Amino acid sequence: MVAHTRATCAAGSIAALILLSSSLSAQWPKYPTPGVPRNASGEPMLDAPAPRTPDGKPDLSGIWMRFAGQGGGATGTPVPAPPGTPPIATFFDVGAGFPEGLPFQPWAAELKKTRNDANSKDNPDAHCLPMGFMQFHMHGQPRRIIQTPTLITILYEANFGLRYIFMDGRPLPPNGEPQPFWYGYSIGRWDGDTLVVETNNLKDDGWLDVRGSPFTDQAKITERFRRVNFGKLEIDVTIDDPKAYTKPFTVRVNQQIMVDGEMIEFICNENNQFLNYLERTAGK
Repeated sequence: MVAHTRATCAAGSIAALILLSSSLSAQWPKYPTPGVPRNASGEPMLDAPAPRTPDGKPDLSGIWMRFAGQGGGATGTPVPAPPGTPPIATFFDVGAGFPEGLPFQPWAAELKKTRNDANSKDNPDAHCLPMGFMQFHMHGQPRRIIQTPTLITILYEANFGLRYIFMDGRPLPPNGEPQPFWYGYSIGRWDGDTLVVETNNLKDDGWLDVRGSPFTDQAKITERFRRVNFGKLEIDVTIDDPKAYTKPFTVRVNQQIMVDGEMIEFICNENNQFLNYLERTAGK
């Protein structure tokens, strides 16, 4: 199990947890991941072709980490995006790659400023609740994708998150038909070698990133997953939320495969001192 203490700044504590995860990965016994293409020296061949399932679809299964070149440290500075591709998102600021910033509605821009000025103390992750939609994609802790023909499951080490993507042909239900969920309601389909996932029915007043870019219960999020080769997963995410933004926008997330290791148990509420800190400092 992982015990952690929230720091005096929620954003700072979230950054500390990212560093903490990699240092604890050695707790699991070492065991080679089966099915990994390797060279004569036994090193993984990450640029080998992407594996496929028996029905010919790209196999997204595996444990994935935020791509080492993705950027998104404490400053939220992104790496430059190649020409003609979406801006690169960062864990702290999903819109860091947009020179003009995100197309906020005025109230949403003010809300992000208020959240950021308060050191992100109300970020759900700081209270051991499911973190913002893009934070899960960009978090430094790994996630495991389990792929079947009718259901794809994503298990997040961070806050022990669990997400279902239904692949059985069902339609996306209208907003408000099921109760809103932290992860929303997701359906997927294949467009050639790209997995297209649509999500709605998200809880209102959400956080896309640590700095507080909001999303609302009117949001529809479309993700396009493409396994470029054995070692790289490319995800383009389009946020369409007319309640919070004047137009849709798209960002890119890159992830890399993690081999010969396992995710570890992460129980956020274990030894969580953040709420105690808020009580001690109330009114100061």
